[in-house]
Amino acid sequence: MPPFTYELHEISHYALAPARAVSDLAQLWLRSPANLLSYTHVGKNIMASAELFERLTRRYVKPAFGLTRTTIAGKPTAVVEQVIWERPFCKLLHFKREFAFTDAPQPKLLITAPMSGHYATLLRGTVEAFLPFYDVYITDWVDARTMPPSAGRFDFDDYVDYLIAICGRLSKQCDGIPLHALGVCQPAVPLIAAVARMEAEDSPHVPASMTLMGGPIDTRRSPTKVNLLAQERGSYWFKRNCISTVPLGYRGAGREVYPGFLQLAGFMAMNFDRHVTAHLDLFNQLVEGDGDSAEKHREFYDEYLSVMDLTAEFYLQTVDEVFVKHTLPKGEMTHRGVKVDLGAIRRVSLLTIEGENDDISGAGQTLAAHDLCYNLPASMKADYLQEKVGHFGVFNGSRFRKHIAPRIREFHSAQTLSSVDSI
Repeated sequence: MPPFTYELHEISHYALAPARAVSDLAQLWLRSPANLLSYTHVGKNIMASAELFERLTRRYVKPAFGLTRTTIAGKPTAVVEQVIWERPFCKLLHFKREFAFTDAPQPKLLITAPMSGHYATLLRGTVEAFLPFYDVYITDWVDARTMPPSAGRFDFDDYVDYLIAICGRLSKQCDGIPLHALGVCQPAVPLIAAVARMEAEDSPHVPASMTLMGGPIDTRRSPTKVNLLAQERGSYWFKRNCISTVPLGYRGAGREVYPGFLQLAGFMAMNFDRHVTAHLDLFNQLVEGDGDSAEKHREFYDEYLSVMDLTAEFYLQTVDEVFVKHTLPKGEMTHRGVKVDLGAIRRVSLLTIEGENDDISGAGQTLAAHDLCYNLPASMKADYLQEKVGHFGVFNGSRFRKHIAPRIREFHSAQTLSSVDSI
């Protein structure tokens, strides 16, 4: 990356601070019920323009999950978010429900959130859909720009180590209750690698099942623009053009990272027309007074525009191993110098979920896991392709809630019953 790119990004943000202050004052003035201009077409246009400018130049902070209640067996109960395990680059969050209202303990569900630019809160809808049926946990990865260089490195091997440690932590609490693991997008690869390493060592802490959702297991299948770009440019290009140093003013100053703002720019560029249209729609909704539609836009983009930095070593190793060399499907991936053998997986059921219109992980890339886990019986495997959804729709939205989440619950129930019958 050209020198001082991160610094220039910071300077541009602070340079717009006076304009944002004027925009905030304009909104405050125009929203006053005593201001007659606010009721006119001109006033509404000015107010909509001011909000749009503020939102497009704002620094979005990490959102909160905000999941304080759920309903179990038709009865509402409070939910408390707790940190139950922690290492420098990750916290394991537990959504503890006050009452379960069921005769038998519900299974545990470990959701492995992506470490790909967005915060774990991007999976808020995923967590919410499973709360009535599972004791839910999620990995909450730390923004690399908040970690001083003295905290050490964090790479792909560390990611796998963290997942192995988390499975061990949760397994010890299970007491016969099934533990299911779910990896959304990028974590599909380290999750299946962690399971393979635990299986190879005959660990008693393996989960009962793993669900891989829209993950890049083999990006040679149905390659997307993202996959083709990585293959074309190669690892060196990404190291030269995508890595920057955290500037002064952050705890992580001096750490090499893949900046979140670059990842976001890439995401936005892939569907640029759609994002432009969405913001033009917001402007019209604000002018017309369509508060409900405007609020939905705010909620989505407050989450989507909140990004975090990744450690350079993790990002570059992931690009190299997953998207350039394809070491996992080729049987060449290693963890701490030991080969990752997916043939070792014999006890952990496998479910793969894909989206028909996924433009990040093309259909077939996650399904490839079935061929690679060749020693896993067919009765312990299942796949599901959801029609008419893109990447985000694989783990969130109406079709996820109506079709995908129930499929996952059915798979878990079927595998649990099979395990009981085999005893």
